[in-house]
Amino acid sequence: MGQIHKSLIFWLFLGLMMILVFNSFSPKRQKEREVIFSDFVTAVSSGEVASVTIQGSKISGKFTNGTPFKTFAPNDPDLVKMLREKGVKIAAKPKEESSIWHSVLISWLPMLLLIGVWIFFMRQMQIGGGKAMSFGKSRARVFLKDQGKRVTFKDVAGIEESKEEVSEIIEFLKDPQKFTKLGGRIPKGILLVGPPGTGKTLLARAIAGEADVP
Repeated sequence: MGQIHKSLIFWLFLGLMMILVFNSFSPKRQKEREVIFSDFVTAVSSGEVASVTIQGSKISGKFTNGTPFKTFAPNDPDLVKMLREKGVKIAAKPKEESSIWHSVLISWLPMLLLIGVWIFFMRQMQIGGGKAMSFGKSRARVFLKDQGKRVTFKDVAGIEESKEEVSEIIEFLKDPQKFTKLGGRIPKGILLVGPPGTGKTLLARAIAGEADVP
């Protein structure tokens, strides 16, 4: 579980970094000052408007002091004529249909990314927990010492050299602490080589019998 927690922290950190990078590359616009249409007309008449962009009923632009603004205009056929007379720079854009959805997506995308990462790792933790709970379902079998007939070297004949080679293994299995105090480690296994029928299985059972282990 500790490894899962480390991975969760890593991916959350990565998600936060992605959000920071996303926000840093997102276009940053100065907040527009919203004015009512009558005040906008007054500002145009007094020469305080430098430029405008007309997009449907929405009019955005800048005052001569550089402050951005926006307003919403009724259908006024004389508006463009008045803007031209006052020397205001005029631009036009088609009516924006998906602006609301685009704004919602931009606003919620970082949060959705974090939620997605969180759900992913919660599922990973559940899977990990399920594996941990399935420990009792191991296929390993338990062998009892009294199960079956005990085989010793007395039951194996004709392989005296092999018996001598495994004698140290038997001593280790009998008293492992004696060897571990000297820095010894338990062997991972013994490779018995020979054609079928030469007593490899019987020798392995004899080693276990001599060491009194299953």
